[in-house]
Amino acid sequence: MGVAVMNFLVFGASQVGTPGPANMALMATGARFGLRAALPFVAGVALGKQIIIWPIGFGLMEVAVRYPWAFTALKWASLVYICWLAWKVANLRLSPGAEAEKAPGFLAGLAVHPLNPKAWAMIVTGFTNFVTPGTPTLQATATIAICLLSLQIILHPIWTFAGDRIAHTVAGTPAERYLMWTLAALTVASVLLVLFGGESA
Repeated sequence: MGVAVMNFLVFGASQVGTPGPANMALMATGARFGLRAALPFVAGVALGKQIIIWPIGFGLMEVAVRYPWAFTALKWASLVYICWLAWKVANLRLSPGAEAEKAPGFLAGLAVHPLNPKAWAMIVTGFTNFVTPGTPTLQATATIAICLLSLQIILHPIWTFAGDRIAHTVAGTPAERYLMWTLAALTVASVLLVLFGGESA
């Protein structure tokens, strides 16, 4: 009994490290405000996944069987939120003359993963494919939680820093608008792939 930790870490890295709503939000935030100012948002995004992991680990998916309409509603609420997030990303401008704003903070980051279908799919896949049947619930959930948090602590700042570096290259150039619209399109595409593409995480 237990969790196939190494296998799950490889799977988790392939998910946490690839484009999705959270990473696009991190990149856009890093691009607009810089890595240092974005760190509270990064911390919120990382810890926000814990809000999903623990309820799923302790039986939330049983609720989906009894009340499927609740998860259908969540799916559409998530899609609306991600589209709104993508619109914000598309209209961000990186140039120094852009209107001054305050970087999104810790609480804004907390909301990202609970409304991110990719995060839900990834966590459910983790429990169903990498946890041996009969493993104590606390052990399985804590292991999944620690593995994903460790990956996020490493990979989320990298995405944010990448946005920071890209901004220094394209800010104020014609490429700026195309970059932000591309990030927005990738954000929406990643969600549509999860919601309507079957089992993909």
